[in-house]
Parts: sequence; C-alpha cells; structure tokens
Amino acid sequence: MRGPAGCGTGTGPGTHLLDAAVDQFMRETGACGCLVYLLAPGERALRLAVLEGVPRQIAAHWTQVPLAARTPATDAVRERRLVWIGGQEEMARRYPLMALALPYPFSAAAAPITTGTTVWGALVGRWPSSHPTPLTRHERNAVLTCCRRLGLLLRQAADSGHPLLPGPEPHILAPLRARARGPTQEAADFADRLPGGCCTLDLDGRITFITTAAADLLGAGAVDLLGVLPRQVLPWLDDPVVEDRYRAAVLSHEPTSFTALRPPDRWLSFHLYPDVSGISVRITPASPTPAAETSQVLHPVPLAAPGRSTIHHHLMHLAATLNDAVGVMDVIDRIADLIPTAFEAQALALMIAEEGRLRIIGYRGYSAALMDRFDGIPLASDTPAVAALASGVPSFYATFADLKRAYPPAVLQDGKAAWAFLPLITSGRAVGSLVLAYDRPHPFTPEERAVLTSTAGLIAQALDRGRLYDATQALAHGLQASLLPHALPCVPGLDVATRYLPTAQGIDVGGDFYDLIHLDTDLAAAAIGDVQGHNVNAAALMGQVRTAVHATAGASPGQVLARTNRLLTDLDPGLFTSCLYVQLDLARHRACLATAGHPPPLLRHPDLHTEIIPLTPGLLLGIDPTAEYPETNIPLPPGAVLALYTDGLVETPGIDLDDATADLAAQLAQARGQTLDALADTLIHHAQRSAPRNDDIALLLMRPQQHSR
Repeated sequence: MRGPAGCGTGTGPGTHLLDAAVDQFMRETGACGCLVYLLAPGERALRLAVLEGVPRQIAAHWTQVPLAARTPATDAVRERRLVWIGGQEEMARRYPLMALALPYPFSAAAAPITTGTTVWGALVGRWPSSHPTPLTRHERNAVLTCCRRLGLLLRQAADSGHPLLPGPEPHILAPLRARARGPTQEAADFADRLPGGCCTLDLDGRITFITTAAADLLGAGAVDLLGVLPRQVLPWLDDPVVEDRYRAAVLSHEPTSFTALRPPDRWLSFHLYPDVSGISVRITPASPTPAAETSQVLHPVPLAAPGRSTIHHHLMHLAATLNDAVGVMDVIDRIADLIPTAFEAQALALMIAEEGRLRIIGYRGYSAALMDRFDGIPLASDTPAVAALASGVPSFYATFADLKRAYPPAVLQDGKAAWAFLPLITSGRAVGSLVLAYDRPHPFTPEERAVLTSTAGLIAQALDRGRLYDATQALAHGLQASLLPHALPCVPGLDVATRYLPTAQGIDVGGDFYDLIHLDTDLAAAAIGDVQGHNVNAAALMGQVRTAVHATAGASPGQVLARTNRLLTDLDPGLFTSCLYVQLDLARHRACLATAGHPPPLLRHPDLHTEIIPLTPGLLLGIDPTAEYPETNIPLPPGAVLALYTDGLVETPGIDLDDATADLAAQLAQARGQTLDALADTLIHHAQRSAPRNDDIALLLMRPQQHSR
C-alpha cells in the first residue's frame, strides 16, 4: 500500500501515471532507489519528476541538471546509451563533482527514455555497494524495458495533448515495503524487551518508531522524538559524523555505526541497519574509548538553527555545483535551489548593483508583486540590503523588533520574522546583496553567521564568473548576428522560413549559415553551409564563404561552388566547409542543385509525399582547387516544400545518419496544414526531442506559392 508521500504537492500534471513502471523496475532489479528525469520542451536541462527510495534532501541537489553537466543521467541522454557506475572509485574517476558531494559507496545505472529518435528523459537506478558489477543481463533488460515503458507512456500523453511535465517538486513514491500503519503492539512489546533500545528512521531521517528504553537512553520523551529529526530535539547529535553515517547507510545500504557522547558523560553506541523503506537503529550504552574520549563534545544549539552537519554537506555541494555553473542565470538557479534548503530559510532574494540601483535578479519564496516593489531601489536608500552592499558588512536580525531598532522607518512588508543581509564581495569589491528570510524568529549563532558570510563569498565569485561568461556570449552573439543575414529578401512567389539555433555547449558562435539571393524577377538562389569547428575562426570563415557565394551568385550552382572553393583554397584557412547551393526558377517550377559534401535536401511534394533528394556530392570546399561540383535538376511545383538544413538537425549520437534523415523526412511529411513558420518550429522541436544537440542547427524552408508567376 502506498503512503501519503505518493501524493506529493507541486508535482507535474499526470506524473503519477509513471508509478507502475517505476514500481516494476524496483521489483525486477532489486534496486534500492529510482529517479526519473524528464526533458521539458524547449529546456536545456533534465528535471526530476519521480523519486523513490532516495531521501528528498539528498535528491534536492539534482532536481534540475543542465544537459551540459557531467552526470550519469545527462551522459545517458546525450550519448543515448546505458551508463553504469560500479562503485565509489569509478564515480570519483568519471564524475568527480558528484563524488565530492556524495562520498559514499553505491552503484548506479542511468539510461535514456526514448521512443524512436525522440528522447523524453532519463531513468536512474541505485543499488547497494555490495551489488556485483556490472549489471546482470536480467537487470540490464529490466532497465531498458522500463525505459521503453516510460517512453511509450510519455509519447501517448504527448500525442493526446496532455503531456506529462515535471513540476516544481518531484512526485515522491513511498517505498514498496513501507506500511500504512505503525508497528503492532506485539512488535512494540518485543522491541521493548530487547536489551538496549531501538528506533526506526524514514528515508528522510525522521523517527517513526522508538522504544521506551531508547527514549530513556537518549534522555528525551518518546512523544517529543516521534516525527522529528533527532538533532531537532537532541542537539548533541547535530554532528557531521552522525549525518555522514546516516547518509552512508541510506546510499550504500550497508550497516554502519558510530559512538556519541550524551552530555555530560554518557557514551552511547548507535548501529544502523538500512533497507529500502528506512533505517533500523539499535542504541546501547558504550564504554569510553580513546577515540571517544577525544571526540568533540557538542554544545546545544537553538532548535531553529540548521544542523551543522546539514550545512557542511550543502556547502560542499554548493561549492561543487557553482564551480560547474555557466552564465548568471545558471548561477541564480543553482543558488535559489540550494541556499534556502541548506539554511532552512523560507525566502531568498539576490540583488546586484547596476546603474546606481539595486536590481533583483533572482528570488524564491517571495511573490513577483513584492519583488517588483523592491526592484531598482536607489543605492542611496537607507535599507539593510543597500547598507550591506555599501559597507561590505553582513547584518542579521533575529526578529522584526531587531530590524526596527536598526531601521526605525522599516515597515513589515514581506510577512517574514527574521532576516540575514549578506554583501556579495569579490576581488575586494561588493557586487550585490543576498537576503535570506525566515517565517519564524531565527537566532543566528556565531557559527551560522560565519558560514553564511563565507557562502556569500562563494556566490559573489560565481556571479562574477557568470557575468564574464555572459559578456563573452553577448560578444559571440553580436558577431554571429553580423555575419548572418539580418533579413532575407522578399522574393515574389516564394514563401521562406528560417531558423538558427546555436549549440548548448561552448561559446554560442559557429560556422553554420544560410542565405537567400533574389537574382531576377522569377529567379532566386539559396545557400546553406557549415564551416568546420565551433569558434570565432569558424564564424569568420563563414562570413567569407557567404561573401564569395554572393559574389558569384547568378552562375550555375556547380560554378558557384567551384569558384568559392578556389577562393577558400587560396586563403588556406585550415578549415573545411560543406555547402549546398540551389538555383530556383519560379517561372518554370524547377530547381538546380549542387553540393559540396552537405547533407541532402528534402522535398515534400504537394501531395505530402516526401523524399530525400539524391545528389552527387563534390568535395568539401577548401580541399582541392580543381574539384568539380555536379548539378542535379528537380521539379519544384507550387505548394512543394524544399528543406535545406545543416547536420546539427539530424546528427544524434548512437543513431545512424541515414535513419535520422529518413525520420526527419517522415516528420516533414506528417506535418499537415501548417504555415511555413509553424513547419519550421515542428522540425526544430523534433530535433530537440530526438536528443540534445552537440552542433549548431540552421534550417531554410522554401515553398513556391500556388499562383507563382
């Protein structure tokens, strides 16, 4: 029977329809955890949609994973293959950032969820560290079968017009072995008669059952302990060692133990025995050992403060994930997801100084209307956020009364009860402020203040790197925009649609290009090409190729390519270029084509029959100055669609290029009754669904009008 966790709030619409497939995967493989990621349309990130057998607080760090990140799930999606991680050492070697955040022995597999050439997301399974490596044939088949089932469910939902989309929070399934009721009285009596004490923890670390003897050993009432994290009632258990052993038990599924000092002088031994539903803990008195005698005695901390062990773990992950972030928005997303969880804050606002004002660039837990009210306040204002920026000194207010004493004009507008205002300082200069807010009064301990201040420094450095990256990207976009045509000429009797999408990896500038040239009343030419490489040199050469094509346009397609080839050979740029050139005779409804190693065009006839046009290829441009480029003539009747594209539209790791091109032709044939712009969007969407792209995409669609002259 499923517990209430199966009805998680904030989940995507319909994701519970995937539950049965996930349950079957867990049963057939013996996995102790499962995560289902979905690739939302138009996004370059995997988002966690379904979760089973993995604590929410651990999975929180990977609820959204950029496709460019190095993780088993993203590698499985990009490369369209099953990825197996056999243990801790292999994880550290292949995915060092993940290993830093999760330094525990366990095995994992990730596989893409696909139907045909469409990629919907990824399935990640987790096994105990004792699992033999690699997966057995049965387990491997079960993983792939589950991915196929999930893919079919996702495709059926999308085809019905009700796609299954990930929500702001993953849909959490209760473990199959979890019970709807607590232990029977007989079981409780049995546990009470055993020497020592015992309790059970759920996967999130909360106490779900405890014996009277265990409560006595811990020095607290059983009623006070049920349903809470142990450290919330027992501050002396707020220790990184305790948190580390809990995480080790949950992730490795191996027994573990630790010894702790209950103040003032009582040592206790804790033995943890995990399974898929939680952890059983046996507690017994322990004799002091040399190691125990030198252990740090923890002082009680206020219950409102986040645990030191929790903060330690979150900071490790924050440092690792910010090191991998690119661009300001990427940094903002990661901060907004991680910081409130790490410090148990209910709201966050991130601000930067810009043109004499404090601009809000990201927030969580606040309404958009409230943020609009505070966005853009002058740097001369007398507010805590401005003061933190100007002075470089953080300020902490445990209650509104504290804030009111420091700023008498202050009016409570956000409904919060405590605040931390942190300056973001990098290279000795303040670049902005971070505000954390709490629903209840929050006494900030000296240790927490120090950690928050250090965290602000990490964030400031990441933002500075992000702004530099964005400036570089803006320069690249400007260069790309200057080299591609600002607008295509209007050719009477010809409808045209174009798309250009830079790759998700590296600098957003490359050598893909398209062009349309109006030659005469009923005569036009079109070109599309791809310069080798993805950098500024490729973009500069692309500009030269476009210029050369324009200069020779009007000659036959074979001659245009031959002359452009001779020019590039003379320049000797060290880069090669593919190019397809088409001359359109709109009066005679004909087209003449020549290609220099470029992917073949597609022709959809007025009756929707679509074919791949076979062309005799010539050499890539820039190799042999004597190369010749054969020409091919085809009919181009009114209503037909001629599609020119670069290989980024069809190249997918693990998929045969001919199969991918045939699939694109099928998509073109199936798209009925669409405008040319809508048809271009359909083909781009298909490419994005097929797999994350490692190359730019350029697309040029042309359709002679029915009443062409």
